[in-house]
Amino acid sequence: MEKLTIDGLHTIKENYRSRLTEGRLMVCGGTGCIAGGSLKIKDSLEATLKEKNISDKYKVILTGCNGFCAHGPLLLVQPEGIFYERMKPVDAPEFIEEHIVAGRRLDRLLYKDTKTRASVENIHDIPFFNLQALGALKNRGIIDPENIEEYIAVDGYFGAAKALREMTPEEIVKEVRGSVLRGRGGAGFVTGLKWELCAQAQGQHKYILCNGDEGDPGAFMDRSIMEADPHVVLEGMIIAAKAIGAHHGYIYVRAEYPLAVRRLRKAINQALEYGLLGKDILGSGFDLELDIYPGAGAFVCGEETALMRSIEGKRGCPIPRPPFPAQKGLWERPTVLNNVETFANIPSIIRNGADWFKSRGTEKSTGTKVFALTGAAMNTGLIEIPFGISLRTILEDIGGGMNRGRTFKALQLGGPSGGCIPAELLDIPVTYEDIVKTGAIVGSGGMVIMDNNNCMVNLARFFLDFSAHESCGKCTPCRVGTKVMLNRLIDICDGKGQEGDIELLEDLADDIKTASLCGLGQTAPNPVLTTIKYFRNEYEAHIKDKWCFAGVCKNLSTFYVDESKCTGCTACARACQVGAVVGEKKKSHSITQEKCVRCRSCYNACKFGAVKVGPADMFSQKEKEYAR
Repeated sequence: MEKLTIDGLHTIKENYRSRLTEGRLMVCGGTGCIAGGSLKIKDSLEATLKEKNISDKYKVILTGCNGFCAHGPLLLVQPEGIFYERMKPVDAPEFIEEHIVAGRRLDRLLYKDTKTRASVENIHDIPFFNLQALGALKNRGIIDPENIEEYIAVDGYFGAAKALREMTPEEIVKEVRGSVLRGRGGAGFVTGLKWELCAQAQGQHKYILCNGDEGDPGAFMDRSIMEADPHVVLEGMIIAAKAIGAHHGYIYVRAEYPLAVRRLRKAINQALEYGLLGKDILGSGFDLELDIYPGAGAFVCGEETALMRSIEGKRGCPIPRPPFPAQKGLWERPTVLNNVETFANIPSIIRNGADWFKSRGTEKSTGTKVFALTGAAMNTGLIEIPFGISLRTILEDIGGGMNRGRTFKALQLGGPSGGCIPAELLDIPVTYEDIVKTGAIVGSGGMVIMDNNNCMVNLARFFLDFSAHESCGKCTPCRVGTKVMLNRLIDICDGKGQEGDIELLEDLADDIKTASLCGLGQTAPNPVLTTIKYFRNEYEAHIKDKWCFAGVCKNLSTFYVDESKCTGCTACARACQVGAVVGEKKKSHSITQEKCVRCRSCYNACKFGAVKVGPADMFSQKEKEYAR
């Protein structure tokens, strides 16, 4: 087809905007829902509509991630906004018969409020959705991510058109700097300042790079944006390339994201076909080529200089700075690297202006932030909130509170580079400056809710094990220091902790943070330091009392039955796979310690709090005989 002009963009927008208000069955096609069977649901819906000769009434659309991952697979009926959860392929015929043919809501598949358990029909009445403020995720679940014309219908590429045809590079940089948008990849560096430094750098050849190498455990923010709205990433890169004078760029995506890679490739091909990439974009005289570079999954390649070395075909290791990539980056040429979420905010800033962006958030932390809310909350998934709201609002209102029977213990923010925030700090606002005061970081947006079943020492061990394993090994503080810290934590969890271990961990952490070459080593001790700061009593119990409060560390746990609370329901006995739990129905049970393998099955199965955990050596020989 011929390359699009501005008039062509407007024509597509007008033609397709009306289609977005027609009957559409939006089936979530994010990675999580696809794993749950959403492709089969789509096929079943289409087959049933065809069978009943009503295919013209509703069109079935496979979208990107809708966000409410814990309740998927999801179906949104548009334009009414009726939300169905936990769909299965076998539900499709009943849904068509009830909702489409008879005009009745299928109550059993409607969302149930976490507090009242009442059915909620409309997506806009569900707290998980209506308490969010969408920016980077504004198109999630409402467009077909593989259809460029649907993206154009929701103002797609109009930001790029304005930047390319109406603004100078200096004006673009000024607008982005004025928004005070900070990089959403973790470091939080002011985006416009980075662009300005690169724009001023000398050099005929410059590069624009997108970091989609999302490696934090429990994080899926960038993946979801790439899957649900790939064109917004391309548009953000086009604007950035014009600002710095780059004509070639790469999207670095880990190969473990095959759906994101496929949709990005399709988006690039569509943009090339429509003349929105390549030569003379929209008749502006500006050229840009974008390629995808699949990463091999090294966490350290999330660091900008390591990522650039990887694209160059070298081992992904960081290099000392300065010079910074803005002056000397990919192939030693001026380079700007931003992450997926950062680029996803750019088109709206250019279309609506810096003041519009700053109207949400706080003075120093402007706009919105995407988080992957996971763990022990009732409602988990992908959320976007304005900076400034409290962690408590996220947990209790958007997240729906804790899972039933669980007590909040801590919130892990920022992944392996972040830290744990305890219950007494839940009322702090979510801003870059407030979160860093706790010892954690906003990071790229991983947010894990933990309950009283989590051992904080073991949690610190888990994250440090990840960081030590992912270290590139180039600098000694990170390569050796994280391993020494990890070995100390393993010993503490195994019951071999000694007096002075806590102080040793703190001392090592300070050295590693100070002397490591890159952000991986500089932030790796954060989970250890924050758990020591807020949960020092657990470390002391592990070392002095040989007791893991949560019963996670097997060598430090003894499970026993509190006879005063046991109802004899036999749930614990049925859960035990080794026959350690004994007792008659409706009579108090007991645990034979010699058989117990400390698997926690009985502890997790008990609904009355009768199974408890104590120190490893809590039973004397006489008590062991009695228990037997």
